[in-house]
Amino acid sequence: MDLSQEGGTGAVQDKTKIALAELIAKVNDLFEGDLTPGDKLVYVNDVIKGKLMESEKLAEQAANNTKEQFANSPDLTKEIMGAVMDALAAHSAMSKQALESETLRRDMKDVLLGAGKLWEDLRAKALDASLAP
Repeated sequence: MDLSQEGGTGAVQDKTKIALAELIAKVNDLFEGDLTPGDKLVYVNDVIKGKLMESEKLAEQAANNTKEQFANSPDLTKEIMGAVMDALAAHSAMSKQALESETLRRDMKDVLLGAGKLWEDLRAKALDASLAP
């Protein structure tokens, strides 16, 4: 057994856990109201970041500027507002369709139980919680 490899893997996992914990803490401070930490994290890190990742303009600016210069770009501010509006429209449209269609809800359930691994993830969460002190 090579202990140097194990230590390296643990250190990477620890850094990832610390970075995720820091991200969750920062995102939780952003919003008010009856929102779970998961709601907030998914909205900022998946939905909004995902929309911003589609921007060729921002990718070019990130490649050609320092982080500080990028942070001060008026294009970033404009793209964030656009991402928020796009996310609202997309989520509103998808939620409306899901509310109006039993077939769509059934198909969503099939996706969640299949590729989405909902049962497996919920089961693992429950088992992890039952093992916690």
